[in-house]
Amino acid sequence: MFGGAGVGKTVIITELINNIAGRHKGVSLFCGIGERSREAEELYREMDGAGVLDKTVMVFAQMNEPSGARFKIGHAALTLAEYFRDEQKKDGLLLIDNIFRFIQAGSEVSGLMGYIPSHVGYQPTLATELAELEERICSTKKGAITSVQAVYVPADDFTDPAASHTFSHLSASVVLSRKRTSQGLYPAMNPLVSSSNMLTPDIVSDRHYQINHQVRKVFAEYEELKDIIAMLGLEELSEADRQTVAIARRLERFLTQPFFTTSRFTGKEGRLVPLHETLNDCERILDGEFLNVPEKNLLRWKNDVGKWGQAAPDIGRERTG
Repeated sequence: MFGGAGVGKTVIITELINNIAGRHKGVSLFCGIGERSREAEELYREMDGAGVLDKTVMVFAQMNEPSGARFKIGHAALTLAEYFRDEQKKDGLLLIDNIFRFIQAGSEVSGLMGYIPSHVGYQPTLATELAELEERICSTKKGAITSVQAVYVPADDFTDPAASHTFSHLSASVVLSRKRTSQGLYPAMNPLVSSSNMLTPDIVSDRHYQINHQVRKVFAEYEELKDIIAMLGLEELSEADRQTVAIARRLERFLTQPFFTTSRFTGKEGRLVPLHETLNDCERILDGEFLNVPEKNLLRWKNDVGKWGQAAPDIGRERTG
């Protein structure tokens, strides 16, 4: 998960732990690299409250610790994951927050050792150090290690060497958008720049692949129309373009979700929506079935027959940021 400061990376990591750890048959490992000390304490209490503490391992080297400790803690977590995979023959879910802090710690160590900085002030060994960490994450016949990582993007610049080198090691990337955060659309994922190597018809089914392609196409067309809307207004668009904008805005709001781990802050109960329901509802929105429904109703499902019409009771669960 890539994103600048305050776009929701840690919140999504915490939500994944909450949603997966309780159902995961293996062991969950959380590695905190250079993050806030209070987050470790909060995570410990949440795991205890969820009843999964006995299946969870947590290792931390926080902001106040030396750069050497922050640089090595990622390898320590991977050693634990490899032990559970090879010795205990268990699948491991490894969550790391934050990979950028690992790179930053390496830069500090490099400076202490007197190495000449490379591009943008990073250590000359950045690519090698990152590869030594990332390429240890693999599966064998004995078990699997699946890793979900948060990656801070300095100044929201995705060309920064820390971000660009990390991209090459991943099979999927979720890019979080500051613009969507400012609009209150959570999780603030940008579907146009997010990607997955596993999103192929052979893996996710042809129907899933086609719906994803259509949704991305609508978002891409909406992005191209934004400049025209800003200059001339929505009224100057053709009827077909106005319909594209309406569908895209409804999809934006539909692809939000209340989190279980933030319910105490938002006052909204968390929701899980099955994949088949999400695909069905996306297909119906793409077909223009809800063009007469106010956009805000797709941000928070009300299931109100008076407002939704005859199709209202069928369309899934409440979703909101």
